[in-house]
Formats: sequence, structure tokens, C-alpha cells
Amino acid sequence: MLVVQHQADCPPALLGLWLDAAGCALDVRHPYAGEPLPSGLDEHDALLVLGGSMGAYDDTAHPWLTAAKELVRIAADRGVPTLGVCLGHQLAAVALGGAVEVNPHGRQLGVLPMGWTDAASDDPVLAARPGRVIHWNNDVVADLPTGATTLALAPDGTVQAARLAPAVWGVQPHPEVDDAVVARWAADEREEIGPAVLDAALADMRSAVPELARAWQPVATAFAQRVRVTSQA
Repeated sequence: MLVVQHQADCPPALLGLWLDAAGCALDVRHPYAGEPLPSGLDEHDALLVLGGSMGAYDDTAHPWLTAAKELVRIAADRGVPTLGVCLGHQLAAVALGGAVEVNPHGRQLGVLPMGWTDAASDDPVLAARPGRVIHWNNDVVADLPTGATTLALAPDGTVQAARLAPAVWGVQPHPEVDDAVVARWAADEREEIGPAVLDAALADMRSAVPELARAWQPVATAFAQRVRVTSQA
């Protein structure tokens, strides 16, 4: 599985552990550190695109975003199982014809409920429908690609999860983060967000991590199963 990591403090974290436990071999690439992304997916059976603080249209400042979006298009065309997380979700949506904008309702931060739609009940990856998740984002998918299916809506009505193409899934929140990741993000953004708001959100997030990990690991397992089924077809 090719994993696109956009910055040092946005690793696969728990998602990487879960996928490894489910039998997936992860090829993690770090293009922000000068490591090139492949031009195709001939040597990979799945694609995971992680989060990052840059925007989905920031290709000039972060040139590898163009390559990441092209990989999503290749994956969608070939039916290669793909999962995008936060920025990865946004990149996948843009790659397939959707659009991203700054959330008009403001920053999403903290442990929020998942607003699953009926379509999620039999989705091959997200049917487990965990109840809550950690959000940490400013941007959201404003327009889904043609043919996409909304699987969850956040409390503010923005897209929280979607099947962007038959083999491409995106989730706006961060099911992958552990205590260490959120602590690092909090340290980096303490002044920007404000200590009072951030400290309250951080306490909620850190206390919720064990519960959320139990709830979201089945999603990673289901994605790994999708990879196995597709690779054996």
C-alpha cells in the first residue's frame, strides 16, 4: 500500500498500526522531505493519502500535491482501493472533479459525533459507523465529484465522509491520531487557536483516544479486506 505523508507531524499513527495488523505492507513516502512519489501504482495494491496543514490547491508551494492528485485519478480509473484522510480526502475530491473551500462555519476542532447517512449502513469500508471521531480542520469539501455518495455529515452539515468513486473513500476527520499526535499539533497551534479553547479540546481528545481507537480499527480492517479482495480479483 502506497502511503502519502505530507508532513512529519501527520504520520499514519494508529491507522498504520491497524493496517499492519490486518496484513497490509505500507510503503510510506515523504515527499515534503524530497522523497518522490511514483508516477503510477503498478507496484502498489492500494493508496492511502494522509492529512496536512496545507490546502488542497497549494500545489505551487507543495508541488507533490499535483502528483498525489494524479495518483488518486489513476487509482479511481483502475479501481485501486484508496482512502483519503482530512487533506487526503480533500485532495481526492478535487482530483475527481469536486471542490474544497474554507469551512464557512469555522474551524472544526475536538471530538465530534459522526452523522452517518443511510448509505453508510452497507458500505464495504465504513459500515461499522463509529459514533465519534477527532476533527482538526479548517477546510471542507464543498462539492463532491459527480457520482459520489455522502456517507456522513458533520454537525455543521459539511461532508464528513464520502465514497468519492467506487473504490475511493474519504473521511474529513482524523481517526488515525493518537495522544502523541494531538499533543504535537496542540503545541504547534497553541497561540493561533488560543490556550483556553485548545486546552479544553485537547483534554477531550486525549481522554477519548482509547474509545475512538476501538471504534475505528474495524474501519481499517474493512479497508484492508477490500484491498485483499481487489488484489486477488
